[in-house]
Amino acid sequence: MTAHRDPLPSRTDVHAAIDNLTSEAGRRPSVLALATHLGLANTTFRRNYPDICSELAAIARTPSGTTASDAYSKVQANNARLRRDNRDLAAELELAIAAIQRLSIDNGLLRAALHDARAVTPLPRRPR
Repeated sequence: MTAHRDPLPSRTDVHAAIDNLTSEAGRRPSVLALATHLGLANTTFRRNYPDICSELAAIARTPSGTTASDAYSKVQANNARLRRDNRDLAAELELAIAAIQRLSIDNGLLRAALHDARAVTPLPRRPR
């Protein structure tokens, strides 16, 4: 009695399965999910399609399937946004400092005016 083996799927079938799973899930499938979808053991799939496994692993390492240059562009854009926000916040901080200084001066002047107002000598009332 000889063991009957089902033929392995072609590379075209594997790529079609990747596209199918990607459209269903909205992201690239893991190697295990792809192997299960194709009805293969994980090790069998990895042994027979190492290049596809490497490709899927590389996609999984980059955030949301972007390439390294896209990730670098996102980092640059985030840095530019953070620098703008930092400049805006620094300007608002300067305005807040100026407002506090002005309020401190006004407070000093009002306290001096209150002190002067309390120093007024009351006049005695005339008897009637």
